Amino acid sequence: MNNNINPAALPVSSLYKRCDPAELPFSDTSELDHLDKYFGQERAVEALNFGVSIAHEGYNIFVLGPSGMGKHHMVSDFIHQIASEHPAPSDWCYVNNFEAPHQPKVLTLPSGMARQLEKSMEQCIEDLLVSIPAVFQSAEYKTRVNQINNEYSEKEQRALSELEEKARLQNISLIQTPTGYTLAPMVDGKVITHDEFRALSEEEQKHIETITAELKEELKKIVMKMPVWMKEGREQLKELNHEIVESTVKQVFQEQEQHYRDLPEVISFLKAAEQDIIENINYFKIDEDSAAPTDPKSQVKAFPMYTVNVLIDNSQSSTAPVIYENNPSLTNLLGRVEHEAQYGTLTTNFTLIKAGALHRANGGYLLLDALKLLTSPYAWDALKRALQSKEIKIESVSEILSLASTKSLEPQPVPLDLKIILLGDRLIYHLLQAYDPDFNQLFKVPADLSEDIDRTSQNSLKFARLIATIQQKEKLRPLDREAVARIIEEGSRRLEDAQKLSLHLNNLTDLICESDFFATQDESDIITRAHVQKAIDAAIRRLDQFKERVHESIIRDIQLVDTDGDKVAQVNGLSVYQLGEYSFGRPSRITAKARLGSGKVLDIERAVKLGGNIHSKAVMILSSLLANRYARNKPLPISASLVFEQSYGGVEGDSASIAEFCALISAIANIPVKQSLAVTGSLNQHGQAQAIGGINQKIEGYFAICSARGLTGRQGVLMPQANIQHLMLKQDVIDAVEKGMFHIYAVQSIDDALTLLMGMPAGEEQADGSYPNNSINARVMAQVDEWIALTKEFSAHSDENDDHDDKD
Repeated sequence: MNNNINPAALPVSSLYKRCDPAELPFSDTSELDHLDKYFGQERAVEALNFGVSIAHEGYNIFVLGPSGMGKHHMVSDFIHQIASEHPAPSDWCYVNNFEAPHQPKVLTLPSGMARQLEKSMEQCIEDLLVSIPAVFQSAEYKTRVNQINNEYSEKEQRALSELEEKARLQNISLIQTPTGYTLAPMVDGKVITHDEFRALSEEEQKHIETITAELKEELKKIVMKMPVWMKEGREQLKELNHEIVESTVKQVFQEQEQHYRDLPEVISFLKAAEQDIIENINYFKIDEDSAAPTDPKSQVKAFPMYTVNVLIDNSQSSTAPVIYENNPSLTNLLGRVEHEAQYGTLTTNFTLIKAGALHRANGGYLLLDALKLLTSPYAWDALKRALQSKEIKIESVSEILSLASTKSLEPQPVPLDLKIILLGDRLIYHLLQAYDPDFNQLFKVPADLSEDIDRTSQNSLKFARLIATIQQKEKLRPLDREAVARIIEEGSRRLEDAQKLSLHLNNLTDLICESDFFATQDESDIITRAHVQKAIDAAIRRLDQFKERVHESIIRDIQLVDTDGDKVAQVNGLSVYQLGEYSFGRPSRITAKARLGSGKVLDIERAVKLGGNIHSKAVMILSSLLANRYARNKPLPISASLVFEQSYGGVEGDSASIAEFCALISAIANIPVKQSLAVTGSLNQHGQAQAIGGINQKIEGYFAICSARGLTGRQGVLMPQANIQHLMLKQDVIDAVEKGMFHIYAVQSIDDALTLLMGMPAGEEQADGSYPNNSINARVMAQVDEWIALTKEFSAHSDENDDHDDKD
């Protein structure tokens, strides 16, 4: 049975959940112990602990949470604590591959030893630049070189002397000319001229020619042996140089080999460097006329092939690295090979290999922003390849796109062992889960941050400690407990839930900092409630110009909204404008038209493509409710239309369902609606009122219009009862309600709303399906029945006309 009693207006105590300062046992936040940054994040901390502790493949972490949660600082702080329990990882460096210089080798060394190896090699080269020239300029070396040269000269002179003596005995002289050696006949010990030779007898000439020919053959053999003797001399000289240099180089490298004897890879590099130096000793020789270098250290850079490129140096670290890469591009992640311009061409070598974030975080933890990573070309795929192959292979965009045909380096990949922590919102996480099959294999641990916690006395005190922690970190003034209470209340309001506390640390920090600013202006040593309120009001004022313009257009009747009187088929709906993190409410006129028709409700917003899918769904639901209520066993002979008047943008959401249904009922039953009341709320197919969002802004928006026009005591707002727990209204609204000048009603069903709006009982359905007389539902049923009768009458007339046509 329906008693047809209007729902009572909400008491002031339901409109705002105050934080009682008496429940905060301190004078100001300087008395409070600090609270860690994980307050309210127990679930996420458990996931982080699990993710960093499990050693199996693919257990990287994705931290889910909206921006403003302070997730980067929280996760960074947590990971640094974990990293402090682990030692610093190995150093990494690149060295020359003497067999294949385009494929530099990578060395791993204990923490701090890469820089030692670099200095050791520099010292070796510096020593060699002094010792090798000194060896070549030593008296011993010069003596042995002279011996080799003398040995060659002696061989040459001995052979020529023997030939010369043999020729002399046969009256032939061996003569040395600028072009070589020649043979000439002699008579009585003197070389004869050509004419004298022709004056000899023919027999004597033939004898001399025969002897000369034999001697020329012997001379030819001696001359042909000279290059062989010269080569033997060079080989002896080379062996001498090798012997001298090998001894010197081994002596220089001996100490280093002993120092790195437990590192086979380093020993292998040192041996290769030794051998290359010995084989290319001319790099270190100087001209005999040149002086030995006075500053060999300055010449070390001329020998890059023997240096060490320290990629990662952990000598200054005592814990595992924690790296946050703010710009996760391809090269910033994987590293790069730089080039130098020389004589108009680009050249490179292994010393120009630079580390990326993966190198720096290897053996530790790498934090990345998921959105930045995904929007950086090729970076996401490169990261996946690195995780799947467990190695860091330096790539460039030009190589990936096959744009570069020039020869470049192919550095040996670095083995990869680290944990990746991605930071992003829930949408990115679920999109990757749905559309990237590799994601689920590589990021198996979601750490979901909580956005709120229950607002209990215990949690309020912990929240106060969190405020104290932020105040101390930011070096701000302490806050008294009234200020802390106001911040707690504002947190609930921003969250749109009086039963919850917001965990958006960025917003909380901003509010405390801005409150401290106003305390500074007032020359106060402590932040009070008034300072917090000033900060809140100032933040709103910086953004509310658009709200003022919208409200002004309503107050000036540019946009038509009545706040008093009664109108048929016209209801004040409430909507919210969202501008980033700032939102405000405004009333909108919703009108309906109903007539005899085919049972369809036209959503004009949808018809002109200004209505969203959720709004269209809501209109379909109220159409179903309308048919089920008033024409369950018969066709509904109604054609109706609904529209948001003066709406020039999109309409979305279902929070106008109650208002639209009431406008339809008013249009059908021709019952006027109180324009002093505004309505918000969603409906289901059973006529129950459902909670909606932005309830505080909607109420305050309508109140602002009514207050500007003058409060009459009849104005108010209807809202779903489920939204009572979300009320955190401004003080001016609360004051007006307390004075009886404004009212807020909570409704459970559409009948409650109809009763309030139309000033008469809605009427409860009776056992026979009818409604009590003089009720709203009864008048609707009467109109429906009248339209049904008209439909039958029209149908009968149509049938009679058809019969007359047949007879004719």
